[in-house]
Amino acid sequence: MAESSRLSAELGAEADTAALGAQLAGLVARTDRARPVLIALSGPLGAGKTTLVRSFLRSLGHSGAVRSPTYTLVEVYEFTAFNVAHLDLYRLGDDSELEFLGYRDFSESGWVVIVEWPERAGRALGTPDLTVALDYSGTGRSVVIESGTDWGEAVIANLTAPAGAGDQDFSPRI
Repeated sequence: MAESSRLSAELGAEADTAALGAQLAGLVARTDRARPVLIALSGPLGAGKTTLVRSFLRSLGHSGAVRSPTYTLVEVYEFTAFNVAHLDLYRLGDDSELEFLGYRDFSESGWVVIVEWPERAGRALGTPDLTVALDYSGTGRSVVIESGTDWGEAVIANLTAPAGAGDQDFSPRI
């Protein structure tokens, strides 16, 4: 992959963050399961990372509770076609602790791994397919999505602007 695509938008309301999570879930659900998918979520506390994951999981059909894995560090959700591991690395002391979380098991085909606070693991995670950076912006949020692989490129090419994004350009910026 030569260059990564980068996409940015304003998310005016929590519903926009949820819509983005649902859209990502739809694109992941249509992906070939020949390899795992890694999505890194970054941003300050309260920026909407867990909101995005909750919507992602609900869009796939999960009807139970979706908790931030701040204390458990890992939550696993099983679906017919694949499994989702939601990791929160905020409390990780160093990247060697990934082994204790079972991260190696999640790097097999059939897994979608969504990691909050990926910077806590350094390079041990590998290259994320997508990096989704959420941040505060006025009374809403902003998002920057960057691809790290060809799969991530394809996802960005298929994303559409959230309803609250107005007339902004939500197409890839390479």
